[in-house]
Amino acid sequence: MQPFTVNIKLAARTLTGALSAPNRGAADWGWQGLIAYGCHSLVLVVDANTAQTLQVLERHKANVVKVKWAKENYHHNVGSPYSLRLASADATGKIIVWDVATGTARCEIQEHAKPIQDMQWLWNQDASRDLLLAVHPPNYIVLWNADTGTKLWKKSYAENILSFSFDPFDPSHLALLTSEGIVFISDFSPSKAPASSGKKVYISSPHSSPSHKLAATTGAKKALDKVKILISNEKPSAESVTLNDCLQLSYLPSKRNYMLLLYPREILILDLEVNQTVGVIAIERTGVPFLQVIPCFQRDGLFCLHENGCITLRVRRPNCSITGTPNEEPDPDPVQELTYDLRSQCDAIRVTKTVRPFSMVCCPVNENSAALIVSDGRVMIWELKSSISGRNLRNSTSASPLYSPVSFCGIPVGAFQNKLPDLSLDNMIGQGTVAGEEQLKSSFLQEVHLKFLLTGLLSGLPLPPFAIRMCPPLTTKNIKQYEPLLAVGTSNGSVLVFHLTSGLLHKELSIHSCEVKGIEWISLSGFISFATSTPNNLGLVRNELQLVDLPTGRSIAFRGERGSDEPAIEMIKVSHLKQYLAVIFKDKPLEIWDVRTCTLLREMSKNFPTVTALEWSPSHNLKSLRKKQLAAREAMARQTVASDTEVSSVESSVISLLQEAESKSELSQNISAREHFVFTDADGQVYHLTVEGNSVKDSARIPPDGSMGSITCIAWKGDTLVLGDVDGNLNFWDLKARVSRGIPTHRSWVKKIRFAPGKGNQKLIAMYNDGAEVWDSKEVQMVSSLRSGRNVNYRILDVDWCTSDKVILASDDGCIRVLEMSMKPSCFRMDEQDLIEPAWCPYLLVPRASLALKAFLLHQPWNEKYSLDVMNIDYPENENVKNLIQEQLNSLSNDIKKLLLDPDFTLLQRCLLVARLYGDESELHFWTIAAHYLHSLSQEKPAKPTNAPILQEQLVNPLDICYDILCENHYFQKFQLERVNLQEVKRSTYDHTRKCADQLLLLGQTDRAVQLLLETSSENAHYYCDSLKACLVTTVTSSGPSQSTIKLVATNMIANGKLSEGVQLLCLIDKAADACRYLQTYGEWNRAAWLAKVRLNSEECADVLKRWVDHLCSPQVNQKSKAILVLLSLGCFTKVAEMLHSMRYFDRAALFVEACLKYGAFEVNDDTNKLIHAVYADYARSLKLLGFKQGAIIFASRAGEAGKDLLMELKQPKEEVTQE
Repeated sequence: MQPFTVNIKLAARTLTGALSAPNRGAADWGWQGLIAYGCHSLVLVVDANTAQTLQVLERHKANVVKVKWAKENYHHNVGSPYSLRLASADATGKIIVWDVATGTARCEIQEHAKPIQDMQWLWNQDASRDLLLAVHPPNYIVLWNADTGTKLWKKSYAENILSFSFDPFDPSHLALLTSEGIVFISDFSPSKAPASSGKKVYISSPHSSPSHKLAATTGAKKALDKVKILISNEKPSAESVTLNDCLQLSYLPSKRNYMLLLYPREILILDLEVNQTVGVIAIERTGVPFLQVIPCFQRDGLFCLHENGCITLRVRRPNCSITGTPNEEPDPDPVQELTYDLRSQCDAIRVTKTVRPFSMVCCPVNENSAALIVSDGRVMIWELKSSISGRNLRNSTSASPLYSPVSFCGIPVGAFQNKLPDLSLDNMIGQGTVAGEEQLKSSFLQEVHLKFLLTGLLSGLPLPPFAIRMCPPLTTKNIKQYEPLLAVGTSNGSVLVFHLTSGLLHKELSIHSCEVKGIEWISLSGFISFATSTPNNLGLVRNELQLVDLPTGRSIAFRGERGSDEPAIEMIKVSHLKQYLAVIFKDKPLEIWDVRTCTLLREMSKNFPTVTALEWSPSHNLKSLRKKQLAAREAMARQTVASDTEVSSVESSVISLLQEAESKSELSQNISAREHFVFTDADGQVYHLTVEGNSVKDSARIPPDGSMGSITCIAWKGDTLVLGDVDGNLNFWDLKARVSRGIPTHRSWVKKIRFAPGKGNQKLIAMYNDGAEVWDSKEVQMVSSLRSGRNVNYRILDVDWCTSDKVILASDDGCIRVLEMSMKPSCFRMDEQDLIEPAWCPYLLVPRASLALKAFLLHQPWNEKYSLDVMNIDYPENENVKNLIQEQLNSLSNDIKKLLLDPDFTLLQRCLLVARLYGDESELHFWTIAAHYLHSLSQEKPAKPTNAPILQEQLVNPLDICYDILCENHYFQKFQLERVNLQEVKRSTYDHTRKCADQLLLLGQTDRAVQLLLETSSENAHYYCDSLKACLVTTVTSSGPSQSTIKLVATNMIANGKLSEGVQLLCLIDKAADACRYLQTYGEWNRAAWLAKVRLNSEECADVLKRWVDHLCSPQVNQKSKAILVLLSLGCFTKVAEMLHSMRYFDRAALFVEACLKYGAFEVNDDTNKLIHAVYADYARSLKLLGFKQGAIIFASRAGEAGKDLLMELKQPKEEVTQE
């Protein structure tokens, strides 16, 4: 017989249902790949790939209003491992920071008792990863250390703060959305509270400005020109401004200094350099209003959620206005603006009173999937899929086509190389900024269409009330086919069956047409459920009693035609041998049915007493039944197997064939055992009846107990009988010793009593109006108690036992909880879970294992070919850990496995892919930039004499503008020019014009700057000044004296505090390098870097940026990770390797050195060799620490002198083993 294992140990878990209104904004999709959202006072954690609930966190006492995953942009090692940290905030102002894997709270934070409006982890600190900024209503922002729960600082503002957004390009900038407008904070720092109260601007709502009303008729294009200023520094007049109806504000992460404001019917894109609207996405009159928008980082796109639950993706159309396409006639009035074209949309949901979309979250790592959280507890996961269409099939849409990118995972790939375009948004669609003739000539660009695909759906429980019943308990006989199933009857007439090992819905059966009131199982695979309709004016109802076979889902009306217009069924009880069913009515005598034949055995007479409680006896006459059955079986055996007279010699297979025939013959011969039941009447008298076949005999009556009120329920197990009454008294009868004990619980009406399963287990659970208690009937004492309003904030609707030591509670917050006998809320450890489908989440492994798995994926130089099998690797951890690692590897999708096993998949691409798989933000940015510049460097080397091909390659495939200062200079310049063009078109006040002129001067566009300067009207105070400036700009010549004069004037201006004016003058006479130096002296590092990139040649620019790197590395700034990225963009690869090594990022350093050697990016000399050896030796040591011997040996052997001792050490134990 083969061994079989059954997981009888069920984890404590919570099945959840619909959400409550305050949960609307509580959802977040972390870099860790998991989605967290609030459901009442619980926090659920869902795996997005497999759509399984991994964890339910229970500790809040009030509704959860915000959840946020911690950021992952730091270097991970054994000291700071991959861990799942989550902050959740509730309506009473409490913030809990969780360790999600173990389900424990790391710390709890409380400041005020009002709901938290917004919170965010700080993202760019090299120093600390534990800082959490929260808005405590009405007007405080507080910075917390989320590891210790200490408050670092607190600052109040004049208005009520609704939400905030960090500038993704500058950590010291923060914008607060307040009830009146926006407050810009430019001196945010973790060390101290902002000193100033910020720069305040008012938004006049787009609908209230009178110009907008006129424009509504002429379409969105013209309206845009008219809505000139939405932002002003003056407070608008009282009547023009209604309350700020802006729903959301956020910076665009895809390009610097842009902000998005969301209104129900439009999205405004603002350019913060001139505080001016430069783009509007408006919804037509018939369109569905917006609820939420998430801007993307990798491409300039927006995920928008609409009120009907539809998610749309809009991508910015490339600016073709400068390079007008020849075949279209020129637009007479070209409105230059940022236009976002609708590229894809998913299906809407059916919105009703109770079902509304609550929020949307988007995958931050790949930005190619979004999840919609619906108020009824559903989570729908939509993934973007791209399909390539032939160029001749161009549909004539107004939107210009999207093209596929040239590169995959950071490196351009050929047509035949393995690639997975759906990996992430930037691998689906190319940059599209250079759409034009030269791009179409290169034929390798393919046009792409995007569509949303529903890849995951999680549904919650329906709305309460519930009736729950656990299937019969596990015994030694049914251990092979046992499944822990819980039947849940709902108010709409369906019965849901849940599998409690996984917590997943096993079956949903629509059986009844009205509310299900009770369920009784008759076997492991069948149950009887009853439902009653609402009573008519005579108090009569329609009763439905259905017998359901679970495997087939077939259901039979158990009472045949009966059931319409009769008193309501109060309860049904199945006897212990599952032979008989007692049906108790409200004002009608009880009926006894035979379960096996669905026949009515007996309907009691009219004068039969009314039943208030009933229970079947567990002591039944099973022996006589067995004798009768055996006799029948022997008779059967004689008929079939004549030769064998002994039943024992019949082969088991034959017997199993006979089983069915036997059961039929037993029914026909009416073999049935005698069973008893007890019930009480309205006076509290206890009756004892026996049922055998179709005879029902009255056998005994026991007079009422004077201390008890009207009996409401009875439970019987072994020799113990327990009665409960309307006043909350429990009466324990010991039938053997013939004694009874009454215990007053003072908890009012006893609604239900159930004994726990298991032989000799005498514990029971009693349910009251205000909670439940677990009692031990042997000792007659209470084990645990739960009271609504005192230790929990929900009411209990139904109770049952799940196993001999766990109880099930159904509550009015729409949840069903499986709890330990102590009934304390508990979160389980995620690694103890039994998942139906394995989920890729390396964060769940122990720290060393997750890092070892990463090293294994990145680097298998010890194998000639790549494999995804850890088993044959010498990894000394215990087998258990090895199996867990293997499980993680197996759970990867086939597409990703194919890439990892592909020998042509380069090391850089592998590093990028693994950074994506791990959701490691800092690695992702590092490898993206490293791959880009290492690749473009190797392209430049052979092509030194001719400069044309380089440009072509870089033109088609520049580094994305979301990396801002790190992009190539020529691309950065082009972007800045386009931006100024747009600002120039959108000018509306003198201030804007002046800002544009200043930008144009810095960019070297003197002719256009002069035109703008001459526009100043003669009434303006600056008229004279601007005119002179225009003259100066046009007459600047390269003659010596004028240059020296201007230089002198500029330096004086800078010395007297007019920095920007002095810098402009220096740029006029081509002394931009000096200008950058002055800017840096005065601490304007970002502006200096900007100016260097747009005005200087590459050598001078590199000098300026290297000074900036030194500044970033200085201890008071401590932004070394940013400094490394700047060095990468300058191609200083040796310096990068040195810095990585000095920061102890050994794994990244070793992989980077390896990549550089492959691309020939190092000059080989003694110094670099020394560096390479040191890096390899340290990496080998860290691999040894992870227990990854094979890798350690390889790197130690490559580390020359530095790795000699280590190599000896690593090879030592092997020799000892051989000597033995």
